[in-house]
Amino acid sequence: MNSSAEIRTDWIDRWAMYAPGQTALTDEESGRSFTYAQCDTIINRLAGVLLHEYGIAKGDRIAVLAGNEIEYVFLFFAAQKCGAILVPINFRLTPREITHIVEDCDPALFICQEQYGDAAEAFPAALRDRMAIAAFDGPDSITVRAFNEALPANRLRQEADFDTPVMVLYTSGTTGAPKGAVITHGMLFWNSINTSMRLNLVQQDVTLTFAPFFHTGGWNVLTTPFLHRGGHVILLKKFDPAQVLRLCDSAGVTILFGVPTMMDMMQQAPEFTEASLRTVRYAIVGGEPMPIKLIRAWQEKGVPIRQGYGLTEFGPNVFSLNEEDAIRKIGSIGFPNFYIDTRIVDDDGNDVADGEAGELLLRGPVCTPGYWNNPAATDATIRHGWLHTGDVVRRDEDGYYFVVDRKKDMFISGAENVYPAEIEQFLRTHPAVKAVAVVGVPDDRWGEAGKAFVVLHEGAQATAEEILDFCRGNLAKYKIPKYVVFLDILPMSDSGKILKKQLREIDHAR
Repeated sequence: MNSSAEIRTDWIDRWAMYAPGQTALTDEESGRSFTYAQCDTIINRLAGVLLHEYGIAKGDRIAVLAGNEIEYVFLFFAAQKCGAILVPINFRLTPREITHIVEDCDPALFICQEQYGDAAEAFPAALRDRMAIAAFDGPDSITVRAFNEALPANRLRQEADFDTPVMVLYTSGTTGAPKGAVITHGMLFWNSINTSMRLNLVQQDVTLTFAPFFHTGGWNVLTTPFLHRGGHVILLKKFDPAQVLRLCDSAGVTILFGVPTMMDMMQQAPEFTEASLRTVRYAIVGGEPMPIKLIRAWQEKGVPIRQGYGLTEFGPNVFSLNEEDAIRKIGSIGFPNFYIDTRIVDDDGNDVADGEAGELLLRGPVCTPGYWNNPAATDATIRHGWLHTGDVVRRDEDGYYFVVDRKKDMFISGAENVYPAEIEQFLRTHPAVKAVAVVGVPDDRWGEAGKAFVVLHEGAQATAEEILDFCRGNLAKYKIPKYVVFLDILPMSDSGKILKKQLREIDHAR
């Protein structure tokens, strides 16, 4: 398919024609449900508001700071009608972090939910002056207009080429500052195709979305593939194990998504014994391998586990393990999805043999064109058409892939990716801190938590609590280290690189 040719990219419009009465979206908290025809009307009305009240033009960025509200989905598709680029912002970030993202993406419109209004109040005057600011909720909000039947809902024909950006998703960078991965129409389309083919999605499928919309998982693991396929998406404000288990039965959920921590929380909940889970075909699990004991617990309930792998910049649905292999190939991420090419290479860029570990490289139509306003990061990540993941993997003799080591020093705390470089960069601004290194350590509640190893300037004094207080209000809670250890010197290699492996060994020794 010629990516430069304009094509119809309006999925909701098509399903409003094919199956107007089919339920597309349900807001679990309020009980509101919307058919594809109703969604289409609301989206067109909201697009008219963006165009005529706010003057949104093709290529404009619309930054949104809000939770998992059903209006957010309407806004996502309405922005596409205008040719605009949606920028979801992590509401767990501090005002300082949010300001950095907004300054970087330079939106024409900033839409903020009332409960996060403090972040907008903290913007510098120069930033506030160069963009419009709208309320997400409340009596005079932009989303209330979407339901105002007195406003026109003229159908807008949506055409774009596959290279047109539709979203920018900011991820914490390994170099410290968050990077905005550009998501295109082509990425959404091919991710949906790959997902539908590997998971055998059908129009009658039902899923739950509780991953936040500032994550690629909230949009692209199942929400957009389901809406492309004409399925039913039920939105939850947050993950609650008891609620998810009850909904699996009452709403007839057919495909469930979660990370191992969530799957374990559900398995330990009293509702797990009571739930029949009879409609759930399988559960898709990502983030890290599930323990065999936990896999068996779900399989005994009749729910096979499909382990997967993905990343914001590519896919995100990249690998999937067939459910029948969940035990036999425990720890494997399976095979690459349909329209994805892979390589495993050594430090010199040479392909390694099966059984040997090397960096995973990816190529395909689900690859980001790059990072917003960051050509250096783009060039470092995408070289000669291949995206360098930084993840170390191996392929066994049967062709199954296994993740050996995660991306650089990243760790996962409560399903959130945490990049130590960002935390280290901030901690070095503390006047008493000379050097710092952060590693992930096991944590009973969150899976992993941060541990900061700090070297103070000569003569300087600081307590662990003072270091943590410095973080509070400046870093999102999940990024704040749980532990602080003071050292006289950080272990270094001959080239001056901090030896984090030795720091982890120090942790285990204490």
